[in-house]
Amino acid sequence: MNAPLMLVGHGTVDATGVAEFVAFTDRLRRRLATEQVDVDGGFIELSQPTVHEAWTALAGRGHTTMAAVPMVLVGAGHAKGDIPAALQREVVRDPSTGYVFGRPLGPHPVLQAILDERITAALGEDPADGTAVLLVGRGSTDPDANAEVSKVARLLQEGRQYDFVEPAYVSLSRPDVASGLARCRALGARRVVVAPYFLFDGVLPRRVADQARAFAAEHPDVDVRTAGYLGDCDELAGLVVERYREALAGDIRMNCDTCAYRVLLPGFEDKLGAPQTPHHHPDDPGHGPDHGHGHAHGHAVAGG
Repeated sequence: MNAPLMLVGHGTVDATGVAEFVAFTDRLRRRLATEQVDVDGGFIELSQPTVHEAWTALAGRGHTTMAAVPMVLVGAGHAKGDIPAALQREVVRDPSTGYVFGRPLGPHPVLQAILDERITAALGEDPADGTAVLLVGRGSTDPDANAEVSKVARLLQEGRQYDFVEPAYVSLSRPDVASGLARCRALGARRVVVAPYFLFDGVLPRRVADQARAFAAEHPDVDVRTAGYLGDCDELAGLVVERYREALAGDIRMNCDTCAYRVLLPGFEDKLGAPQTPHHHPDDPGHGPDHGHGHAHGHAVAGG
C-alpha cells in the first residue's frame, strides 16, 4: 500500500478559505488516484476538518505511516513546531501509526511563476516595465520566516521586468502594507501591484486588499492594484506532490542555519531550544493525558 498524502493546514475562521483547502485536497486526490495514493487533509486549529479527523480517516483505511506536507509557505513556527506537535499527538494516541514530514512549500520557482501570473492578470494591458510590486506575506515572530519572504521578493524580481519588488507583512512584523506602499511611492513608483503571498482566501488576504485600497484612496497619485493570492491550481498541486515525494525519500533539506529554535539570534533568545506543543483545537476529542508534546523541533521526523 502506498503511503498516503496528508495535507496539514493552519486553519481559518473564513468559510471560503476552508472550502478552498477542501477543494485543493480533492484536486490532489484526483491527481494521485492513478498512482493509488490516498489523500486527506486537516487543520491544526480554528476550523474543520481537523488533523485528528484526517489522521483517523487514513488510519481507518489501513494506513500506518502518513506522509504529511505542511500547507504553509515559509518555515515559521507552524511548520517548525505546531504542525509536527499536532502530528506527534496522533502518534501518542495510536502508537501503531507514524509519519514522515515534508518541508514548507516555499520558496520555489513554481510559486514565483504563479505570483507572476497573478500580477500580470492585475496589470491587464499595462506592462510590467514601469510597475513596482509589493509582496505581502503573513508576517511572523520568527525572523527566519520573515527573511524568506524577503528572499521570495528578490527572486520574483530576478529576470522579470518589474521596476522593483519590495516585501511587506500584514501582521506581526514590519513594514506593514501601508509602510511598504509608502516606500514604493518614495522610490518613485506610480503603479504598484500588491501581491498577497497566501495560499488561499481568508481574513488576512482580505485585510491586505482593504489596506491597499485605503492607501490608494489617500494617495491618488499612485495606481495601486491588488493581485490574486496563489489559490487552488494545478501548478500548486504539482509542488505539493513534489514535497510528498521528498518526504518519502527522506530528502527534507530544512534550513537550520538561521533558525531561532536552534541558533541564538539577538532579540529571540527565548526561542532557543523552546519545546513545541500542539495548538488547542476545540474540535479535537481530548486534551488530557494523551496531549502529546511533540518534537523539540519540527525538523525531526517520526516513523511508524
